[in-house]
Amino acid sequence: MPNSVDVLITYLEQNAQPFLRHPTTTRKTAIMRAENPPVHFYRYLYNTVGGPHHWVSRKRLSDETLREIIHHPDDYIYVLYCDGAPAGMCEIDARAEDLAEIKFFGLAPEYVGAGLGRFFLTHAIRLAWALEPKRVILETCTLDHPAALPLYQKLGFTVFDQRHGVVSLTDEDEMRHI
Repeated sequence: MPNSVDVLITYLEQNAQPFLRHPTTTRKTAIMRAENPPVHFYRYLYNTVGGPHHWVSRKRLSDETLREIIHHPDDYIYVLYCDGAPAGMCEIDARAEDLAEIKFFGLAPEYVGAGLGRFFLTHAIRLAWALEPKRVILETCTLDHPAALPLYQKLGFTVFDQRHGVVSLTDEDEMRHI
């Protein structure tokens, strides 16, 4: 297995709130905001949802640095629960004026393919627009689920930039743009 992999990072945006049908699911679900969550719970979500896709940007942060980010009043962490268990996470960073960034979004591996991605993302988009930004952005890369980019585009995001990067696949995961 290689120590690193080249990725294509795609940056997407919405400049107006899209009309989205109300999502439905037959599963027992709840979406709850985790206000000032314990760092260990955030790391659990981040590693569970992002591990298969080599999410790296938060792994090496100290607990104190991470706590400052996730406890900021303009950082919104939402947890999708399915049948009472955490099934996904979404983090919206609204610290920049007129901008909401869906910083992290995804499902735990056990819930991928169960029809919850569109359901949760539709709610995440609505939650981002409820913050009244002028623009909502997100990014994805070729290590994310293959359905991620098409789903983002189906729900109204358009590509505004692409860049190449390298993700380290070692225990000290890190990502750098090239």
